[in-house]
Amino acid sequence: MTQTIDRRAWMQFAGAFAASAAVPATLAQEKVRLIFSEALTEQDVRAKLLNERFAPAVASDFDFKPYYGATLFKQGTELVAMQRGNLDFSALSISDIQRQIPEWGILGAPYIFRDLAHAQKVFASDVGKDLFQMAEEKLGVKLIAPWYLGTRHVSLRGKKKVMTPADLAGIKLRMPAGEGWQFIGTALGANPVPVAYGEVYTALQTGAIDAQDNPMPLTNAAKFYEVLGQYVLTGHLVNFNILGVRKPLWDGLTPARKDKLQKAIEDVCTAVTAQMVKEENELAAFFRTKGLDVYEPNRKAFRDHALGVIAKSKYVKEWKPGMLDRINAL
Repeated sequence: MTQTIDRRAWMQFAGAFAASAAVPATLAQEKVRLIFSEALTEQDVRAKLLNERFAPAVASDFDFKPYYGATLFKQGTELVAMQRGNLDFSALSISDIQRQIPEWGILGAPYIFRDLAHAQKVFASDVGKDLFQMAEEKLGVKLIAPWYLGTRHVSLRGKKKVMTPADLAGIKLRMPAGEGWQFIGTALGANPVPVAYGEVYTALQTGAIDAQDNPMPLTNAAKFYEVLGQYVLTGHLVNFNILGVRKPLWDGLTPARKDKLQKAIEDVCTAVTAQMVKEENELAAFFRTKGLDVYEPNRKAFRDHALGVIAKSKYVKEWKPGMLDRINAL
């Protein structure tokens, strides 16, 4: 009797073991939650490309849930939400990262990048790799790839001609929240005011601010041109966000899923960048049809002024020694 019971027990155990051995394969097929939050609107080309290009590319492995218009987390709080495990995936600004890693501030300083091609070289170089590795170790976020938001220019409500930084004295220039962003406004010669992206239209309309500095594609997407009088091509910042995934989620993925997610993110970043370049080539003429004066100021005066302010600031001391020279050499 004892032997019979032992044999039955063994058979039950063997069956249970065989069933449990199949569980990892089953679980491996379960979709991974991928909650995304950003301040961009549903109508923004980035949202459209995420929905139409990125989402289908990862649909078999990831449950992608996007939240646009800062409806889930306020702009600028996404990184902390990722670190707390409340958010899986977002497009982080240089300023977001700079708050926790001051060395990153060099990428958000005005006139550091000469143009888009220069910025892309920097991200692909050892400089970019060093910064991405630094972020992974210190933030707990796996940064994947940058997408280009366009080059930032100052645009204003009135018709006062702006040719040099002196012409921006006293101008209330909207900048995103964050010390780094406010510094950029100061370096341009203006009086920076922190305003959330979703509130810029009303702030311009009511006169709470005099100006804003988003790139042409973002200015167009949010229809800021309806409440602006001029677009001054200062070209002070080649603007990027970096798409990243919280590291615990990334580390828990299989190699195949890591590869799929990385390729999909890189693909959507390439598509966004191409679309932004296309729009920039077309929007100056479009803004003119909407009654805006579009012109180039004395860029050398702006660049010299900004770099002079930077040289005297605390930020230079926070940058990794030699990194500026490495960037300039590319």
